[in-house]
Amino acid sequence: MLLAIDAGNTNVVFAVLEGRTIKARWRIATDPRRTADEYAVWLTQLLAIEGYERDQVGAVVIATVVPRALHNLQVLSSKYFKTEALIAGKAPLDWTMAIDVAEPQSLGADRAVNTIAAHELHDGDLIVIDFGTATTLDLSDFSGAYKGGIIAPGINLSLDALVTAAAKLPRIAIEAPASTTVIGRNTVDQMHIGIFWGYLSMIEGLVARMKAEVGRPVKVIATGGLATLFERHTTVFDHIEPDLTIQGLAIMCERAHIDV
Repeated sequence: MLLAIDAGNTNVVFAVLEGRTIKARWRIATDPRRTADEYAVWLTQLLAIEGYERDQVGAVVIATVVPRALHNLQVLSSKYFKTEALIAGKAPLDWTMAIDVAEPQSLGADRAVNTIAAHELHDGDLIVIDFGTATTLDLSDFSGAYKGGIIAPGINLSLDALVTAAAKLPRIAIEAPASTTVIGRNTVDQMHIGIFWGYLSMIEGLVARMKAEVGRPVKVIATGGLATLFERHTTVFDHIEPDLTIQGLAIMCERAHIDV
């Protein structure tokens, strides 16, 4: 089996896969101080709950946008899974696509992996929207080349900033407002409208501008936990791929003929 690890700014996602099939997945809050031993205790128990043993893992692959978290994840792999971790973007898992931007080295690993996965699963020009700590919109052309994108504050960051800066505003859940009206009659309703419909309108507007700039048909692929929440209230997404980054890591290992 393959253990794929996606270390993001907010959460680290662990998944075990057979081929491209995800058999189980778990997430833990990102903390660069968390040691390999702490990861191992937590992960070993979760593997056991799903009926797996550590020695069934034949390879470990990591994509991370948190450099300080990488070392302990590598130690986790070597100490507890007896294998050197494969790092997305480094040999033998080099990016198998052109990165046509001014600073190719600045492209986050998760965005590169998402682009690779999206083009394995869908053809044509693509916009990949990832609802994470930041919300990113990444454009790639029909050949799979990465052409650039947009970085916006994630919806949770936006809400945190609002509540932190405005002393009288309460913390609210991120959910669709009960009514479709955009004229709120009380503070909480007004906040729900501003956060939910305001954020969705931003996404729709940015996608429309990107499509107009490309000038030919573009498919929109959404990933991240909030994609399914927004899906019911917009037609902007063509496909939802909840596990795009994990799928991308498995695809990269498959292409590199990694034996798991």
